[in-house]
Amino acid sequence: MAHSRNHLLATPKLRVSLFALISLVVVSLERGDATPQQRGNITPISEEVETYDKYYNYVQLTRRLRSLAGKYPHIANLSSIGQSVEGRELWVMRITKEPGTEAPGKPKFKYVGNMHGDETISRQVLVYLVEYLLSKYGQEPRITELVSTTDIYIMPSMNPDGFERSIEGDCIGEAGGRQNARNMDLNRNFPDQFGQIDVNPDDVPEVRAVIKWILEKKFVLSGNLHGGTVVASYPFDDSATHESRGHYSRSDDDSLFRYLARVYAQNHPTMKTGQPNCPDTPEETFKDGITNGAQWYDVPGGMQDYNYLHGNCLEITMELSCCKYPRASELQKEWDLNRESLLAYVEKVHIGVRGYVREAINGTALPDASIVVAGIKHDLTTGQYGDYYRLLLPVVIITINSMLEGKATELNFTLAPVVSKPSDNVTVPSSPMPSATTATTPLSSSMSQPQQQPIQPQEFRHHNYADMELFLRRYDSEFPSIAHLHSVGRSVEGRELYVMAISDNPAEHEQGEPEFKYVANMHGNEVVGRELMLNLIEYLCRNYGTDPEVTWLVNNTRIHIMPSMNPDGYEVAKEGDVKGYKGRNNSNNFDLNRNFPDQFATITEPRQPETMAVMNWLRSIPFVLSANLHGGSLVVNYPYDDDKEGITQYSQSPDDKIFQQLARAYSQENPLMHNGHPCEDLYPDEYFQDGITNGANWYNVPGGMQDWNYLNTNCFEVTIELGCVKYPLAKDLPKYWEQNQRALLQFIHQVHTGVKGIVTDIKDGTVIPNATISVDKIEHNITTAQTGDYWRLLVPGTYILTASARGYTPVKLYATVPKEGVEVVNFKLTRIHSEPKGQSPKGPPATQDPSEEEFQSFIKDLSLGTGLDELVRSTATESSFRYRRYIELAKSLRGLTLNFPKITSLRSLGQSVEFRTIWALEISNNPGEPEPSEPKIRFVAGIHGNAPVGTELLLEFATFLCINYGKSPAITRLINETRIIILPSINPDGRELAKEKQCTSMVGMTNAHGKDLDTDFFGNASQRVVEAQPETRAVMDLILERGFTLSVALDGGSLLATYPYDKPVQPVENEGTLKYLANVYASNHPKMHLGDTGCPNNGQMGNIPDGVLRAAERQSHMGSMKDFSVDFGHCPEITVYTGCCLFPPVEQLATLWAENKKALLSMLVEVHKGVRGVVRDKSGKPIVGAMIVLNGGVRVFTTKGGYFHALLAPGNHNIEAVADGYQQQRQEVVVSSYEAASSIVIEFDMDNSIFGLPREFVVATAAASMTALVVTACIIWCVCSAKSNRQKDGFHRLRQHRDDYEDEIRLTSMGSKKSLLAHEFQDESESDEETLYANKL
Repeated sequence: MAHSRNHLLATPKLRVSLFALISLVVVSLERGDATPQQRGNITPISEEVETYDKYYNYVQLTRRLRSLAGKYPHIANLSSIGQSVEGRELWVMRITKEPGTEAPGKPKFKYVGNMHGDETISRQVLVYLVEYLLSKYGQEPRITELVSTTDIYIMPSMNPDGFERSIEGDCIGEAGGRQNARNMDLNRNFPDQFGQIDVNPDDVPEVRAVIKWILEKKFVLSGNLHGGTVVASYPFDDSATHESRGHYSRSDDDSLFRYLARVYAQNHPTMKTGQPNCPDTPEETFKDGITNGAQWYDVPGGMQDYNYLHGNCLEITMELSCCKYPRASELQKEWDLNRESLLAYVEKVHIGVRGYVREAINGTALPDASIVVAGIKHDLTTGQYGDYYRLLLPVVIITINSMLEGKATELNFTLAPVVSKPSDNVTVPSSPMPSATTATTPLSSSMSQPQQQPIQPQEFRHHNYADMELFLRRYDSEFPSIAHLHSVGRSVEGRELYVMAISDNPAEHEQGEPEFKYVANMHGNEVVGRELMLNLIEYLCRNYGTDPEVTWLVNNTRIHIMPSMNPDGYEVAKEGDVKGYKGRNNSNNFDLNRNFPDQFATITEPRQPETMAVMNWLRSIPFVLSANLHGGSLVVNYPYDDDKEGITQYSQSPDDKIFQQLARAYSQENPLMHNGHPCEDLYPDEYFQDGITNGANWYNVPGGMQDWNYLNTNCFEVTIELGCVKYPLAKDLPKYWEQNQRALLQFIHQVHTGVKGIVTDIKDGTVIPNATISVDKIEHNITTAQTGDYWRLLVPGTYILTASARGYTPVKLYATVPKEGVEVVNFKLTRIHSEPKGQSPKGPPATQDPSEEEFQSFIKDLSLGTGLDELVRSTATESSFRYRRYIELAKSLRGLTLNFPKITSLRSLGQSVEFRTIWALEISNNPGEPEPSEPKIRFVAGIHGNAPVGTELLLEFATFLCINYGKSPAITRLINETRIIILPSINPDGRELAKEKQCTSMVGMTNAHGKDLDTDFFGNASQRVVEAQPETRAVMDLILERGFTLSVALDGGSLLATYPYDKPVQPVENEGTLKYLANVYASNHPKMHLGDTGCPNNGQMGNIPDGVLRAAERQSHMGSMKDFSVDFGHCPEITVYTGCCLFPPVEQLATLWAENKKALLSMLVEVHKGVRGVVRDKSGKPIVGAMIVLNGGVRVFTTKGGYFHALLAPGNHNIEAVADGYQQQRQEVVVSSYEAASSIVIEFDMDNSIFGLPREFVVATAAASMTALVVTACIIWCVCSAKSNRQKDGFHRLRQHRDDYEDEIRLTSMGSKKSLLAHEFQDESESDEETLYANKL
C-alpha cells in the first residue's frame, strides 16, 4: 500500500484524487474562507506588543496569529492548509491587498519555517515578519508596494508537533523534536527525481498538505527556513549518484538560483562572510555565504527540489543560525540579522518576465500552457487565468525592453489552435481548442511581436589604455551576472592584462561547459583585433536574453576576451600605420610572438612578463579553442608556425584536418578573406586558397603562441590576420566589425564540435582529473580538467577514443562525430584494485574508521580543483620580510617555541666550523614525541650561504603554520597529522659572509673551511677522502635517524626543481616517483612549471619541460645531500631553486613567498599519499626493521610499531615485505594523485622453508638421519666394547702422571693430533693370538 501511495504522489494527475479525501477538512485557500476554529479574524483579539524575547508554543502562536489577522483584516487572512499528526493546524498567514479574493496579476510568494521542529529561529522571525509587514503597511512606501503587488503566504511552523517536544538551549538537536510525531523527517519525504521515497502518506500528513498547497497555488518564489549553520542553499539537494558530499548537482536555473541565494546572503551580516564559525563545524566555510545543496551534503526527498520540479516555484533553503534552538534572549538579534534579507528576497519575486497566454480567436485564458525560455531547459505552466511569472536574471530583463532592474517585463502571448490535415472520415472542428491544450512557445520568439534584431555596437573609436580600462569596468559593472573582469598579469610598464570572461557563470569553470578565448593586440601596432574585442563584449552583453544565438553561446560557453596583450606597445603606436613596426614589440623591445618556448628552436631571448602571464593563464584554465588576432594581412593561419629546417614549407600537425576546418569556419564568414587575395595593393603576389594557410608554409615563426597552445595545453589556436592595414583610421572601424561579426560568432560555435564528455570512477562516480583522452591514429592527446570533463575537437567521422588514467584500466569507445554539433562520450573507468600476488598477506585488511575516511576526503579536497588555492587565499598573514643573520635567526626560532610551545620544539643538531648552532625546528601537535604512524617531512635551506632566500622562506613558512594553527581548520589538520622538521640554515658561517643583491657572487657559498657542503655527503668510508665537515655530520646524523617520508631542499640560482641523482647514475632507480614529486612542487608554482629557466645573469638558459630536471643534467657532482638522503636515509629529496638571483634584494622576498607558498603547502599534502601500513606477525606483534622493497628496487624499513610509509608516483606498484624468519610477502597497490595513502596491513607467517625446502621435509630427513647415526654408533660401540673386553689384559696405561703426559705433548708438538692419540695407549703383547692363548692357559 505504501508503494502505491508513493506512486500517486509521483503522478501529478492522480495527486488531486489522493488529496480529495481530505478536501472536506482542508479549507479552500482559493475562496479564502475558513471554519471559525481556523479563521483568526472571526473573533478579533486585542493586539499584543511584540517583545522579541520569548518563543510561542502552539497555543500562543495560534493566539498571536489570530490577533494579527483580526487587527488587519484588509490585508491579512489566516487559514490552515491541514493538520499535523497530533491534530495541530498548519497555519498560513496570507498577506496582500484584498486577501479574501483570488485575482490574477500578483505573483505568489511563500516562506515556510520550522520544518524541523527543533530548528526554531525561523518560527519566530516569520511571526515577526508577519507583524512587520502588517504594521508597516501604509506607513513605509517599500512595504506598502510589496504588500499591494505581491501575494505573500507565511507558514511559521510546518512541524508544530516536533516543536512541542524540543527544548530551549539545545543547539545540536540532542533532545529530539526534529522529526514529526511519527518520527519522520519532513525534509526527506517529498517525491524525489533521483529515487523512490518509500513512505506511508499517513505518516507525513504535513507533507501531504504542503504538496497539495504547492500544486494548487503555483507559487513563483519560496524560502524554506532552517537552522544549524548560516548559509543559503540552492537546488539540487541531491544527485543521481547520491554521494554524501562534494557533488555539485546543477539545475537548469543554476545561475538564477545562485543569484537568489546571494540576495539573501549578501543582506545578512554573518551569512555574507561565508564563515559561520559554528562550534561543531568550525572548519566549514561557504563562498559568498551560499552553497549548492548536494555539494554540501546529499538530501534526497527534500522540499526545495520538489517545488522546482513540480510546482512552478523556485525555492532555496536558508540556514539562519548555528544553534538550532538558541535561548530566547537571542531572538532580537536574529530578527535584526534577518529582517533585510527576508524583505529583499521577497522583492525578487518581481524580477524576470510575466504575462498572460490567451486563445487567439476569442481571448480565452489558457491555463497549463507551457512557457519555455530558450537556452534553459526548465519550463513552467500558466495559472488558471492564463497568467505566468518566469523569474530570470536581472541582466536578461534589462536587455528585453530596456526596463529597470528588479521590474518584470510583461510579455503576452496569443496562441492559435493547431489544425491538422483531416484523415478519412474525421471531421476537424473549427472552434477553438479546449483550454487544456498545451502550447510551447519560446520567450525569444513571441508571436505577438516581430523578431527583434540584435543590438549592434555603438562605440567605434580607438581606445587608449585608460579608455579601454573604463570601457571594461563599465560593462563588468552593468552586467555582473554574465561578465567578470580580471587581470592575468601586468606588462613591463605595469599595465594590467585585462580579460573579460562572459558566461552565465563567468567567474568559474562549469563542468561540461567549454572554455574559449580570443587574444588581441599581441603586436601593439596591430589594433583592429583590440577594437573588435571591445565591440564583441558590447554585442554579447547587450544581446544576451533577446538574441537566441547570443543567449545560447553565453549560456553554454565560457568566453574569455583579452583585448590587449601588449598595452605598452599600443601606447606608442600611431594611427594610420599601414605596415610599420613602431609599437609592435613590448617595452623591452621583444616580439611577444617570438617569445614562447618552441618545439624546434631554442628561444634565447628572456621570457617577458606578458608572455609569462599568458602562459600561466593558459595553464590555469582548460581552454579548448582560441584565436590570436593580428593585422597586416587577411588570412587565418594554423599550426605549425615553424619546422625543423627553419625554411618555408608546409609543417603539418597531427590535427591538420581539424585546424583546416576551424580556419575555414572563420574565413568563409568573411567574404573578402575567403576570396584569398587579401592585400593586392601591398602584396600583389600573395594568395591564400579559401583564405587560410599553414603557418610555416607562409613564413617561419619560431616561438609563436599558437604552437605553444597546441603543444602544451588542451587548446587548439589559430592566428587570424584581420586586415591589410595594421592601425587603420578610426572612421574605418565600423567596416571591420561588419566584415567580422559573423565570423567571430561562428568561430566560437566551433568549440561545440567534435567529442566531449566526462571521465568518472565506475564505482563511486568520482570525477577523474588529468585522465588522458587519446584518439586512434592521431598522435595528440588531451587531458581531463579538474572537474573530469574534456572536449576533443575532431572533423566529422568515426574514431576510436581511449580514456586512461593512472590506477585505472583504460577504456576504448567508438565515437561518430556529426557534421553539426558535438558527440557526447562519457567514460567510466575501473580502478585497478590492490590484489595480492604470489604469497598474499593472510591477515585481515585494514579497516577505515570514520576519522580516516574524513581525512581521505580532506586530502582529496586539497588535491583537486581549487582546494589549495582556497587554502592559500583563506590563510593570508601579515608579513614583514627581511634577511636575518645567524643571531636574529636563532632569536626567531626561539620566539616561535616561546609563543607556540604546544606545537613547536627546537633542537640543536650540532655546530658549524665557527661554532654556530645548526638548528632544527619541529612543528607538530606532539613535538619531540615519536609518532611513527605519522609521515615525517624535512624542509632544508641554506646549504649554500650565498643563497639565503630559502632560509627566509622557511622561517616565514614556520611562522605561517604556527599562526594559522587553531585558526585555519586545514592548517590545523595538516599539523596534527604530520611531523614537520625545518632546518632553515645548514651553513650559517657562509651566510655571514654573503652580501645582499649579489645574484651571482660565490662569496659565502662554502663553509668556513672553504668546502661546498653539497659535495660532502658520503656514506661509504671508501668514498671519503677527508673527515666530514661538522655541518655535514650534523645533517647526516639527522638523515640517518630515518623515519622521514620526504625532504625538500631550497636553493637559488635558477628556477626549477631537481630530483636525484646529482651523481651520474644511469638508470635512476624509482625515477618516476622522484620526478613526480618534483613535478608536484613545480606545478604549484606560478612560474616554475612553465619551464623557463632563463637566468641570463648566470648563463643558464633554455626551456625545461614542466620546470623539472634530473639533478645530474643540471650540474653533475658527487656527495650531494639529496643523493645521501635517498641512498642512506631511504627518503626521497628534491631540490627547489627559487629564482635566478642567489641573493635578491629584500623587496623581492614578499613576491618569492607568494610564489612558493602554495607549492610548500602542496608538499605537506603530498607527504600523506603513496602507500603506508604496518607489518606484524600473526599474533599482532609489530615487526620493526622489516624491509619493504618497492618495485624490486627501492627499500624502506619499518620503524617502531612496525609502521612504514613510502611515496610513489600515481599508478600500480609492487611491494615486497621481507623479514628474517618470516615468509616473504608480495602485494600490488594502486596509488592515486589525489588520494591519501590507504593503510594496508602486512601479516607475516613464520618462514617454513629451510634451504629452500619445506620445513617438514627437512625436519623429517634430519630426524631419520640422526636415528640412523645413533643406531650405527650403537652397533660400533657394541662391537668395540666386545673387542675391548677380550683384549683388556694386553693393554695398560702408558702414562699415569699428568706431568709426564704434558712432556710428551711438548715433545711431539710438531706431530699431528693423531700421533698423540696413537701414543696414549700401547699394546705390550706379542700378538693377539699370544694373548688369547695365554688367557686360555
